[in-house]
Amino acid sequence: MAAWLVALTEEAWAALKGQQLVLERFPFKVGRESRIGALGSRSAPERRLATAPQLNDLYLLEPGERVNVSREHFAIEREGDRYYLIDRGSACGTLVEGQRVGGDRAGGRTELRDQDVIVVGTATSPFIFKFRSQR
Repeated sequence: MAAWLVALTEEAWAALKGQQLVLERFPFKVGRESRIGALGSRSAPERRLATAPQLNDLYLLEPGERVNVSREHFAIEREGDRYYLIDRGSACGTLVEGQRVGGDRAGGRTELRDQDVIVVGTATSPFIFKFRSQR
């Protein structure tokens, strides 16, 4: 069994540092990079201190003031041969194939299927991925 995320937008491509990312351990956690540098700009995830706990496996760096992505946004879990997207109490939720999961800090869960499109946050979010899995 294998699963991976494929970038569908430039912002998603930049977050993955390429077109796709193989998911090798679960839960795989995604959230916003929220560290602020000395000059007021958000820093790169590589600047995180090794002693600080890692909240996420993938950090999304949002441009501008509008925030779609929570610091602890969602996780992908595997149970047997099935995959699930779990909202981690995000503010905006996540769209999976156009259906909202979570949001308003309520949490939520939905099964992921091969080719599902994931929009992190609202419909205006620049972070759009395709979930791929092979059984």
